[in-house]
Amino acid sequence: MRTTIRGAHVFDGERALGVTDVVLEDGLITAVGAAASDNAVGDTADMEVDGRGRTLLPGLIDAHTHVFDGSLAEALRYGVTTELDMFCLPRPLARHRWSADHRDDVADLRSAGTIATAPGGHPTQLLAALTGTVLDPSEVTAIDHVTDPAQAPAFVKARLAEGADYLKLVLDDGTTHGTDLPLLTPPFAAALTSAAHEAGLLVIAHAITAAQVDSALDAGVDGLAHVWADLPAGDQGSLRLAERVRAQGVFVVTTLAYFEAVSAQQPDATACPHPGHYANAVGALRVLHRAGVPLLAGTDATPFAPAHGVGLHRELRLLTEAGLGAEQALAAATGVPARHFGLTDRSRIAPGLRADLLLVEGDATRDVSALGSLTSVWRRGVRHDH
Repeated sequence: MRTTIRGAHVFDGERALGVTDVVLEDGLITAVGAAASDNAVGDTADMEVDGRGRTLLPGLIDAHTHVFDGSLAEALRYGVTTELDMFCLPRPLARHRWSADHRDDVADLRSAGTIATAPGGHPTQLLAALTGTVLDPSEVTAIDHVTDPAQAPAFVKARLAEGADYLKLVLDDGTTHGTDLPLLTPPFAAALTSAAHEAGLLVIAHAITAAQVDSALDAGVDGLAHVWADLPAGDQGSLRLAERVRAQGVFVVTTLAYFEAVSAQQPDATACPHPGHYANAVGALRVLHRAGVPLLAGTDATPFAPAHGVGLHRELRLLTEAGLGAEQALAAATGVPARHFGLTDRSRIAPGLRADLLLVEGDATRDVSALGSLTSVWRRGVRHDH
């Protein structure tokens, strides 16, 4: 079926194209702009959608989530058509991936699969609390660990067998959680990163302090799953670190919504190891933005807070409050993550790409809060109205 969306203000994943037409057919975008208008002359589309006064943009990508039952459906309801999961146990991952592959009423999925962490390291301390609530006890398996750097290639091979699309490693000693946890040592981190690169995988590091980020950069990772949150705004250490991140060509996933949620859970500053960590995270993000580091919008969404889907709307609001322009924030949730994660078939509005789209009331390129007025979402060309 061919669908023509007429007269919408189009954001193509990188920039605003102005008011124009877009044609969809067989799950793909087939024409944009003048070509779309010419295509319609003398030929009636099977369906026409009035885009006047609305913004059409690529389906959103949340670049840091944790997928549980119901997460992908909730994400799609808010226009998130792809989630980049950063840790999922093998049996649930197989189920979620089947759903994403075979259904168009849920978001698509890419995943790191099993996380690379030290024995007893973060986030293993959280699994007990999740088991029996959002995790079926029968699906909770022991997490593989590397106890010798020479085991790194075998660990990566096992992740590939699980269907992992990239590797996530954890450099976190528990300081930011008020605990003391085992930590991957530099030789282990470097060995895992090297083995993943040999296998053609990106490596994303969980690192929340400046020292942990330095360790991740020493290991040669491709991306950081969070901004750091232990240095106050204006600290010279942040400036130095941002320049190092830029120089090494590393991207950073923002997760301000995560830090905001954690701050809300810690009203007593004395109970938090880094009581200013939300303000610190905003400060780090501003320094990274000024340094020209690629920023990918991500939430660290869970079944709790931040929530899937709507959490990314909040993330984009926080990014604009932190100093990004509306178009820069939208790009951080569309074209930028697609480019860095090799998703070449989506998150741009151009002929030949997947028709993963959303239509919202108002002009989202001026005010990202327009995302809250969602009217339609397309997933592989299948339309879901709100």
